[in-house]
Amino acid sequence: MSSPMTPGIAAGRLPQETLRNNFSDLHAPLTAHEAAVAADRCYFCYDAPCVAACPTDIDIPLFIRQISTGTPEAAAKTIFDQNILGGMCARVCPTEDLCEKACVREMAEGKPVEIGRLQRHATDTLMAKQRHPYDRAPETGKKVAVVGAGPAGLACAHRLAMHGHDVTIYDAEAKAGGLNEFGIAAYKSTDDFAAREVDWLLGIGGITIKPGMRLGAELTIESLTHCFDAVFLGVGLGGVNALHSAGEDKDGVRDAVDFIKELRQASDLAALPVGRDVVVIGGGMTAVDAAVQSKLLGAQNVTIAYRRGRAQMSASTYEQDLAASKGVRLIFNAQPVAIHGNGAVREIELEYTADDGTGLKGTGETLRLPADQVFKAIGQTLTTDAGLVLEGRKIAVTGAGRTSLAGVWAGGDCASGGDDLTVTAVAEGRDAAMDIHASLMGSN
Repeated sequence: MSSPMTPGIAAGRLPQETLRNNFSDLHAPLTAHEAAVAADRCYFCYDAPCVAACPTDIDIPLFIRQISTGTPEAAAKTIFDQNILGGMCARVCPTEDLCEKACVREMAEGKPVEIGRLQRHATDTLMAKQRHPYDRAPETGKKVAVVGAGPAGLACAHRLAMHGHDVTIYDAEAKAGGLNEFGIAAYKSTDDFAAREVDWLLGIGGITIKPGMRLGAELTIESLTHCFDAVFLGVGLGGVNALHSAGEDKDGVRDAVDFIKELRQASDLAALPVGRDVVVIGGGMTAVDAAVQSKLLGAQNVTIAYRRGRAQMSASTYEQDLAASKGVRLIFNAQPVAIHGNGAVREIELEYTADDGTGLKGTGETLRLPADQVFKAIGQTLTTDAGLVLEGRKIAVTGAGRTSLAGVWAGGDCASGGDDLTVTAVAEGRDAAMDIHASLMGSN
């Protein structure tokens, strides 16, 4: 039913069968035969450029060779040794801009080896086995607190537990997974994969998760450093930037991350309301995910408006093309100036922009679009700095995630440096864990 204040927003725009098809797996898994054929295309380069392009430094030629020789479990072990969340990264990592873009086949033929799908084939095969592939080292007696059960925190916790430390993960949500569970499009992670991956990861032992614990509320840095031998912060970015446009407070205007979270946790997509005319403000992955999923829920007209040009969008070309293929309109060099409507949004007013060499500026030329739902996807911010030194809007770190406070490390989206990608967060969590381990054992 639609709200009386927002008559254009309604649930049940599409039948259940259509919704199931719309939100099915974006890329179907490879069969064993398909994987063998795909692996055969790899040149197994000695000095492989794909490895250099992988933020977690996976030995890609090795794991593909292992698939080609019929040992996908060994291939998965090669992947997990570097990236314990290799299953999710195979689904969400922008391989078209990383390893596959660097593939020699891509440069020679315009068609790279399907590294992402091969990685999924290997990791899915091993994860289907009952036994966790890693054993814990003897217990060290050291205790580490990890704040945030997202990719960085989970990767850090697993590596610490593997080395024999006892780890307690605190997370503000009732469910672990962070971005993987709440922040990506449902068609990228089907069949409750994010939750299943967390359960699999916990098979290492030595990790306790305590939900409903937020830094700056139930938790403080002081209490954590007092009770634990080391602390890792992987809290992500929980705040959302404001549009700073007139009418931003009208009904029908909401944060895209909240919409995606609600959709990911919905048990019945037909009960999820969506507008008839949807406008998403932003140029990143969150904007694309919100826009495409709005269209898949049955919105008639969906537009992404981005204040800069296409080349400046942080969403990959593949994601932009995906949006367009689903019927999403992309408008570039347009920024919001006002949201119109009597209590609820009815139109959004955009101003065209141009860069005159001194920065982006409005041109004074405007256009209006019908809108009964507007999603903000213009970046996120820290909800608390925990009293640590910042670099810009993020926690300042040096080396493998060391913050300004001794005994406290940070990684993932909340920390300075690096890209805001799942795979980068995993690498930072892993590397911080190794630095923490060395510090606790007195080797650095």
